[in-house]
Amino acid sequence: MTLRLISEGAESKIYADDSFGVPLIVKARERKGYRIEGLDESIRRGRTRKEAKAMCKARESGANVPGIIAVGRFSIFMERKRGKMLKDVRFGNKEMRAAGAQLAKLHAAGIAHGDFTPANIMLCSNGPCIMDFGLAGIGGGDEEKAIDLLLMKRSVEKPQFSSFIKGYSAYANHKPVLKKLADIERRGRYKARTLQTV
Repeated sequence: MTLRLISEGAESKIYADDSFGVPLIVKARERKGYRIEGLDESIRRGRTRKEAKAMCKARESGANVPGIIAVGRFSIFMERKRGKMLKDVRFGNKEMRAAGAQLAKLHAAGIAHGDFTPANIMLCSNGPCIMDFGLAGIGGGDEEKAIDLLLMKRSVEKPQFSSFIKGYSAYANHKPVLKKLADIERRGRYKARTLQTV
């Protein structure tokens, strides 16, 4: 197997792999030396399965997500998408609306991404592709979904976020999530004011 390291995160490394004659991406969860070995293996195995399950469910919902080729104990082999990350290009209302529509599909399928920002969206020839489901959860409520919106809101300009919400409104139950977003922001402002008076 010929692996080429292309990025490294807090708990995993991302490799490009061409050894099977097909361009693949391999996400491998690395051993953490500070954890007991048995516990470490259990955590890595569980998180790998959870991520793969979320990706498969997202793809079944019609969301643009890399297809999974195989799942190992601590690694996921997936198709390599071609494009540029949203954070690295100039993007406008069209791209944001399309990204919002992608999140709508996830939420309709009961998936909260957990890190939905321009850093995890790739602009491909067939539109925005959602990457990195390492923090994704299945079956969460409006609070978890609202966090997805909050992360995007904090990552883009106000007009761009407005376009994003237009795309997201394709989700039939978007209104309760928007209400929860407003609740979360109010709680944040309250905490900030409280800290300032201490």
